[in-house]
Amino acid sequence: MPENKDYVTRPDEKGSINISEEVIAVIAASAAAETEGVASLSGGKEFSELLGKKNISKGVRITVEGEDVRVDVWLTVMLGVSVSRVGQKVQEAVSTAVESATGLTVSEVNVHVRGVAMGRER
Repeated sequence: MPENKDYVTRPDEKGSINISEEVIAVIAASAAAETEGVASLSGGKEFSELLGKKNISKGVRITVEGEDVRVDVWLTVMLGVSVSRVGQKVQEAVSTAVESATGLTVSEVNVHVRGVAMGRER
């Protein structure tokens, strides 16, 4: 079976497990969005949003090399929080969530703070 870049394939004793990169992005986005101090994920308008579909992994980009995953997260933080502290919490939450859900190794989580908001955005 040819390697598909949209999936991460993990060999298993009974075959193989294919995990969509979109699934990994949704796991990362959920972990980041639930982190205290994060107002919203901000990834810009996606084509799917223009069609009225919600993009659950908006603001997250996944790069996979072998079994290593690099995650980039773009977000807005709440006014009055420590930006570096929120960034560290997001890194920990995303890394833990992705590793425990997929068994893959998260090599880095890059947090890009795009703005500050008065409260939580949805």
